[in-house]
Amino acid sequence: MKAISVFPGKPNSVHVADLPKPSLDQVPNGRGVLVKVLRVGVDGTDKEINAAEYGAAPPGYDFLVIGHVGFGQVEAVGPNVTEVKPGDYVVATVRRPGQSIYDLIGTNDMTTDDTYYERGINLRHGYLTEHYVDDVEFIVKVPKGLKQVGVLLEPTTVVEKGIHQAYEIQRRLKVWRPRKAAVMGAGTIGLLATLVLRLKGLDVTTFGRTAKPYLNSDLIEELGARYVSTKDIPISEAAKQNGPFDLIFEGTGNSSVVFDSMQALGKNGVLVLASVTGGDKMIQIPADRINLEFVLGNKVMVGTVNANREYFEMGVGHMSQAEAEYPGWLNKLLTDPVRGLENYGELFKKLTSPNGAIKVFCEVA
Repeated sequence: MKAISVFPGKPNSVHVADLPKPSLDQVPNGRGVLVKVLRVGVDGTDKEINAAEYGAAPPGYDFLVIGHVGFGQVEAVGPNVTEVKPGDYVVATVRRPGQSIYDLIGTNDMTTDDTYYERGINLRHGYLTEHYVDDVEFIVKVPKGLKQVGVLLEPTTVVEKGIHQAYEIQRRLKVWRPRKAAVMGAGTIGLLATLVLRLKGLDVTTFGRTAKPYLNSDLIEELGARYVSTKDIPISEAAKQNGPFDLIFEGTGNSSVVFDSMQALGKNGVLVLASVTGGDKMIQIPADRINLEFVLGNKVMVGTVNANREYFEMGVGHMSQAEAEYPGWLNKLLTDPVRGLENYGELFKKLTSPNGAIKVFCEVA
């Protein structure tokens, strides 16, 4: 069985490895699900793992099968599986339990352990292969009506978690009815955040660097949201025109935008940070004013990463709603397919080239 893999710690080591086809008896208690992989999305995480920035092989292996954004079809189930059946379309979650209390209650994404177990990322093989087996606990059913866009479920869960946590935090206010939201970044995550916020009825302004018109800005405006290029209008000025923002979802990967977002946030607002930044960038900020406005304005900033089953199920709901309200919109995000695991070179070329791709994915079967 073919699998796209890397040697963790060795830059640019992506290659095709050979693995035996997994079997249901690898999962105890008859709760295994054998999945035939149909599509797998790739993103910056895969690029960074191939660059040897992080990632570790599972015990007993010197390579790691990458790919955490999977979509497949059930081929067989264990005798004690009732949640799914052969022929069902499914997506598997990414994080696997550790030892903390949060892991034990199913919130693996909130673990306090130092070691993370993530399929396709760290210590567990991923989905860029022909088949995988997992416990049904980590398998989420996808309706047939979403089979063309099911590979977008995992990135949607990043958005779902961040927005849901914002609402959970603001239960402290007894009544919190956000009307205006901003999304920082118009890539895959920014587009999906714009979608979810529009589905929740918010007035949304999405910021990107590229001047419009282009595909991403067109997609944002199809949702009835507002696109603003930061080349034309600074975030601070656009916030005066279209804010103040009750909720800001930041997903640019640019730490300086975080501080711009802090200053664009309205009173009683929540800033959700989904960027994972590296490096040692230094900037000057009006620290006293930002601090004062956060304290006096009852503002909140929260980070979000990964997602547990709850957010995958939320994502299924919102993607189904999107297909009803904006038919065909999600499919337009799937811009760059690559057919076959053996064409991993083309897959990474599309991922690393500035060609305007929104979602690069492999058609495995």
